[in-house]
Amino acid sequence: MLNWAGVFRLGLVNYAIGSITVLMVSTLNRVMVVELGLPALVPGLLVGLYYILQLTRPGWGHRSDLGGRRTPLILTGVALLSVGGVLAALAVGLHGEMPVASLLLSVVAYAMIGAGAGAAGTSLLALVAAATPFERRAGAATVVWLMLLLGGTSSAVIVGTLIDPFSPARLVQIVLLVATMAMALAVVAVAGIERRLPLTPPETHQPLREGLTEIWAEPPARRLALFVALSITTYFLQDLILEPYAGLVFGFTPGETTRMQGVQSGGVLVGMATTGVVATGLRMGKLHHWVVAGCVGSAAALVAIGLAGPLQAGRLLPFVAMLGICNGVFAMAMVAAMMRLASAGREGREGTRLGIWGAAQAVASGFGGLLGAVAVDLLRLVLPVQLAFTPVFMVEALLFLFSALLAGSAIAEADKPRLQMTAAKGETT
Repeated sequence: MLNWAGVFRLGLVNYAIGSITVLMVSTLNRVMVVELGLPALVPGLLVGLYYILQLTRPGWGHRSDLGGRRTPLILTGVALLSVGGVLAALAVGLHGEMPVASLLLSVVAYAMIGAGAGAAGTSLLALVAAATPFERRAGAATVVWLMLLLGGTSSAVIVGTLIDPFSPARLVQIVLLVATMAMALAVVAVAGIERRLPLTPPETHQPLREGLTEIWAEPPARRLALFVALSITTYFLQDLILEPYAGLVFGFTPGETTRMQGVQSGGVLVGMATTGVVATGLRMGKLHHWVVAGCVGSAAALVAIGLAGPLQAGRLLPFVAMLGICNGVFAMAMVAAMMRLASAGREGREGTRLGIWGAAQAVASGFGGLLGAVAVDLLRLVLPVQLAFTPVFMVEALLFLFSALLAGSAIAEADKPRLQMTAAKGETT
């Protein structure tokens, strides 16, 4: 089984994934809207495509369950992610001279990024869940997700520092450097690690459709998938509009908005670390209580962010940091619950189960981001720019409060002792 050194080592894969994906949903999104003057709908659709392609997560997870070895899928996914990131940056540089070709290349790039993140991320979590003792799974989830956030935070800070003064060529160079480092980290992380793990594939090669039907019939898996869909839609409503909000209303430069993304990601990192240490390490409080606390705190932060523009408060970063911290508390508790419930049912289906939840998360992420972007574009037609963003932030706050009300029935199952959760002899709970 994986020891803590092995868990930290595998966390480097998530570090690599985070270092690339943060640029797609933050820096490139900002450049398209502000520097290129495109409607927020354009990056919204591209990021939506990225998430739609992650509907393949159950398939990747099922394939890794049947194969028994997950390293090839992890490396394939990171390779797709890295190449797609570089192509996305090239597409932005081509927009001035070849706008149609630029958009077509962007579509290909974001599709590669989505498929790559789905393959690598699902296979990584399935490997950690299958190779980690039950009592350490929540802690292992903390480690690998903190590495994801650390990768995104460090990448955002570095790129924010290097990208000013902005130029398309400079953007491509920076993304190429990040992608090369990400691929190297992934290779180091997984090299030879599965050879020491006693992992065996299921006895029968069950078709994907039958496996999905079987897992969907498990009440804990179904309830968690529905909660993930709602809460993650809420979580990502501000994803594509926060940086344009900072640029258009507060006058932030590309470097400043990228660094703001770093502040938010750093806040998420603090929230996740705190929850990981206190909730999963010291075992203080139940996971669903931490989820509720994160949702309520996120709602309060969004109200403050939404009012900062119309009231000309001038201070945005403290509220963004608060949002990040509360988002981190909510996200870490939910991920810990997912990892605990990964084996709550028929054995040998961790990848498929995590794939279903990952697909729900991905679709909700894309839908939430796109919904927020479309809403802002429509509101800007009838409201001044300093007012157009506020209604979206307020609706997101209300949805977070609603998610808090639903958390108990969806998350509480993960707080039960292992013997009450895990099915005996392959029977579902």
